Amino acid sequence: MTRVYLALGSNLADPLHQVDAALAALDAIPDTHRVATSAFYRTPPYGPPDQPDYLNAVVALETTLAAETLLDHSQRIELEHGRVRKAERWGPRTLDLDIMLFGNAVIHTPRLTVPHYDMHNRAFMLVPLLEIAPTLRLPNGQPLAGILATLDRSSIRLWSA
Repeated sequence: MTRVYLALGSNLADPLHQVDAALAALDAIPDTHRVATSAFYRTPPYGPPDQPDYLNAVVALETTLAAETLLDHSQRIELEHGRVRKAERWGPRTLDLDIMLFGNAVIHTPRLTVPHYDMHNRAFMLVPLLEIAPTLRLPNGQPLAGILATLDRSSIRLWSA
């Protein structure tokens, strides 16, 4: 089994419902089970500011699937929840699922980069990750807590309906 960390985000179409439904869909992926789920956080948009706040969370999964097979499942779940991929980066979305870490693997394929290419700059990903994995080190040995200590997290709040 490989320990995988996925980031979840939504800021359209009832984000709480979107993330709850995504968790149920993740639970249905074969040969995979969820072992931890962070609290839900309200964060300002990363990108164009003229969009609603995001609900962000992180889950830990144990899986025997290959990384790209898990990616196939996560992209299918996004599509089932109305995700539309647009040219505009960081725009609003019904659901975003990102593989942040896949064990200690370092993956660079045309479809997948792990560790997530920009997670070290995104407190909204690292705050919930640190919550469920407080002693985590990245594949390069860098402690997660040390990375997060360099980022501004003052605008991140617990989600309240």
